[in-house]
Amino acid sequence: MKPATPPPATGSTLVASDLDRTLIYSAAALELTMPDARAPRLLCVETYESRPLSFMTEDAARLLTGLAGRTVFVPATTRTPEQYRRVRLPGPRPRFAVCANGGHLLVDGVSDPAWRERVRERLTACAPLDLVRAHMLRQARPEWLLKERVADGLFAYLVVDRALLPGSWVRELADWAGPRGWSVSLQGRKVYAVPNPLTKSAAVAEVVRRAGTARTFAAGDSLLDADLLRFADTAWRPAHGELADSGLRLPHLRVLPDRGVLAGEAVLRGMGSALAEPTGTAPVTTEPVTTGTVTAEAVTDPVTTEPSGPEPSGAPAVVPEG
Repeated sequence: MKPATPPPATGSTLVASDLDRTLIYSAAALELTMPDARAPRLLCVETYESRPLSFMTEDAARLLTGLAGRTVFVPATTRTPEQYRRVRLPGPRPRFAVCANGGHLLVDGVSDPAWRERVRERLTACAPLDLVRAHMLRQARPEWLLKERVADGLFAYLVVDRALLPGSWVRELADWAGPRGWSVSLQGRKVYAVPNPLTKSAAVAEVVRRAGTARTFAAGDSLLDADLLRFADTAWRPAHGELADSGLRLPHLRVLPDRGVLAGEAVLRGMGSALAEPTGTAPVTTEPVTTGTVTAEAVTDPVTTEPSGPEPSGAPAVVPEG
């Protein structure tokens, strides 16, 4: 029998993780169902308009600090760079970060111009943003549209009242956007329209190339994370979120039973344990995954689904810009 490949050396594993509702959680997404006396101690990792907004448990903070010291840790988020910079994660500052769903690759906190140019070239294959945004707004209705935003000139999203959003609206938008090279994703109170070439996996593949890492771990909860989880050699998803609702299963995907902020702990604990595991015999993935139209049709209770992304609970007026 061929002996197992020994674990890679320290620093040769890249860990790419979504942030919101994967590692960090708003108050509305914590899901603290245990008695108050048994609730975990929380660390605030983001403030917005002078208010605490995002949290992780103190144990998760300790685990992330240890993991980031042993790997190339890369936050991979749909947040814009401005929104990402509000987050103060424990541990060493990541050298690389993926923002705007792959539209920005931050290197030492600065958006890499060569990567932005590469993204711009790829997006010429899709319908222009202005066309997609105008169509979304024409089809939206004032009784359920709370606000609309464009993220760094790359993609558009609407913040909606899920209780009033017609059940067929997202599918109809997806059917229109798909032939034009755009994906549609419904996540909590946000309806995203994202060009197909704009993926987290593409940016993470570039970090793999630059850092020279041997294997990739990834974690995420939303449909916009699906390509990243497919790209990774080993991946994790919690029991909440659009991927859980859609029942995503992959041979290398580890499905956690945990929900809410405790899932963040479970993701980090699982990644830490996996560092000691031998690598498989399959070749390491080095190419990004191309995704098409995705929706959250499997969500059975759209009214009560918790919002994903950096939205706090409460009135729409306090939804962060971006």
